[in-house]
Amino acid sequence: MPALMVMTCAGFSGYAVLLTVAPLWAVEGGAGTAGSGLVNGVLLLSTVLTQLLVPRALRHVGWGPVLAVGLALLGVPGILLTLSDDLGAVLGVSAVRGVGFGVLTVTGSAAVAALVRAERRGEAIGAYGLAVALPNLVLLPAGPWIADNLGFWVTFVVSALPVVGIPAALRLASALRPDDADLHAGAGTVADPDDPESAAYRRLLRPVLLLLAVTLAGGAAITFTPQMVESPSVAAAGLFLMGLSAALGRWRVGVFADRHGPQRFLLPLVPLTGFSMALMAWSVAGSADARTAAFLLAMLVLGLCYGGLQNLTLLISFGSVSPRHHNLASAVWNVGFDAGTALGSVAVGVIAGSTSFSTAFLVAAMVAVATLPLAWRPVVGAREPRPR
Repeated sequence: MPALMVMTCAGFSGYAVLLTVAPLWAVEGGAGTAGSGLVNGVLLLSTVLTQLLVPRALRHVGWGPVLAVGLALLGVPGILLTLSDDLGAVLGVSAVRGVGFGVLTVTGSAAVAALVRAERRGEAIGAYGLAVALPNLVLLPAGPWIADNLGFWVTFVVSALPVVGIPAALRLASALRPDDADLHAGAGTVADPDDPESAAYRRLLRPVLLLLAVTLAGGAAITFTPQMVESPSVAAAGLFLMGLSAALGRWRVGVFADRHGPQRFLLPLVPLTGFSMALMAWSVAGSADARTAAFLLAMLVLGLCYGGLQNLTLLISFGSVSPRHHNLASAVWNVGFDAGTALGSVAVGVIAGSTSFSTAFLVAAMVAVATLPLAWRPVVGAREPRPR
């Protein structure tokens, strides 16, 4: 677990610092709102396509080489942004970085399932989530400030931090027993007619749809806060509050879910996601002080839902399938996470470009509320962890 957390923290540091800065760099080169939204959309489309291939790569190449190459692809290309702010160049770099990020995300969450027993998995997911959230807490709000005050090139250098995590990744690979690595890469398994892959996909649909809605909201807030809020200090404060509450939510909710089961914590977090987006839509419709306070409150509440639902949906995903399908659960969950974030970046950017940010965020609020029936009714046959 320590090696996993070091690798994750280094990898997500390189990812987080450019999540808000790369769209701004495209704007520097003349891109509009829709173009800047495409930057993270391309990143995450590449991520999703890669995530579908990671289990096969692990089976044929092994954990160590796949992790090392993935971290290199995530960390090195960002430095190339110093050469051009043209939208095409930014999109190309984003696509390559997405390959590395796809490797990092699938292997990270699959390693949690391989390393930790089911009865403490929520707590372990919380610890892993803390390693994911801390870079977002620090570097998401700091990225635009660094670019504005120290220069974009500094953020591009910071984006190479995933390379620092390669030694920890190799330690992690050596800590996983060969049979564990094979199991979670999908190798050495025999088809079981009583546990088909198609049934696993059906059981994973519910947590993934819940995850997609909240990451759509979170992705929109992360991508467009620096553009839709006039004051850089208010934008930085909002991103910090969102990152802080997301880190705390993702860290602590796992402990409670281990004790009481994850179901009861879904019900308040889903409607709260819709409330936070609606409040944000109202807050960005004007610039009065009262609306600044509303914006900060919305970011705080959204972060709590964003972090908490990440932990709960990943825990439910692992609990909904047998151990032989944990690699599938990790890949599908990560596809849902990044597909939602990409939709938040691209769809909200397109809607905002033709209407307003306020209208776009109201649409995101309605999407979140539409998933409430999934939070209310458990899926029949899901094998969720029993409370202790």
